[in-house]
Amino acid sequence: MTPFTRARAAGFAAALSVLMLSNVAPAQTILQSTIGEPNQKTAEVSTADVRRILADGSAILLDTRKRAEYVAGHIAGAKNVAPPAGAPESEYVAAVEKLVGGDKGKALVLYCNGPNCQASKQLSEQLLGAGFTNVRRYQLGLPMWRTMSGPVEIELEGVLRVYKIDQTAVFFDGRSADEFAKKSLPGTHNVPADKVKAEGLRGAPTPSNDFNTRIVLFGRDSAQARVLADALGKSAMQNVSYFPGTFEELAAAVKAP
Repeated sequence: MTPFTRARAAGFAAALSVLMLSNVAPAQTILQSTIGEPNQKTAEVSTADVRRILADGSAILLDTRKRAEYVAGHIAGAKNVAPPAGAPESEYVAAVEKLVGGDKGKALVLYCNGPNCQASKQLSEQLLGAGFTNVRRYQLGLPMWRTMSGPVEIELEGVLRVYKIDQTAVFFDGRSADEFAKKSLPGTHNVPADKVKAEGLRGAPTPSNDFNTRIVLFGRDSAQARVLADALGKSAMQNVSYFPGTFEELAAAVKAP
């Protein structure tokens, strides 16, 4: 089973967990649900809550996974301050304190790899012990976010890793046809963002035999890449992430030795 297949299975497992374990009213949708763990030290938030938080900036969304996992794909807009592996707990807490400028009342929402991942729960309790007063968790995590077609960003390091190693991945370049003709990355496909806005994904080379195929999106800038991400979020494709940097930044990194 590939890493993504495991993540995909975890997403469905999260959905089933919500339906079986949550104490929400039947009228609520899965977007409004949480795991509903007993004896929680920090409250949970739902997928709908995370969408709102990202839209209004009312809290910092903190990805508590290892840096290597974060760069490979994370909820768009999330931060990561994970210290090196093996660092003491105090170093992680200190990094979060630096992130919030010493304001321990700042609203934080932590997430990791779903219901069975303990990273966000452990860090939340460590933050409480250090005096933080407004900490919540999105315990459904990245698997459920992907399952519900939430936008996922991939960092430059992650793009390069996929581009150089994963021969099954598909890359969409959102720049105009003229820009693509003048300069492009080998093996990538041109799916102009402006055309997608007007016509949708008609004609885009989306895989038809495996909806779990990894798709990486980029453009002239983050805005173009996000147009593609939002369009693919309405499709059946499930393993989609977009690069929030510029094409020139990506091209330079690909050509670097």
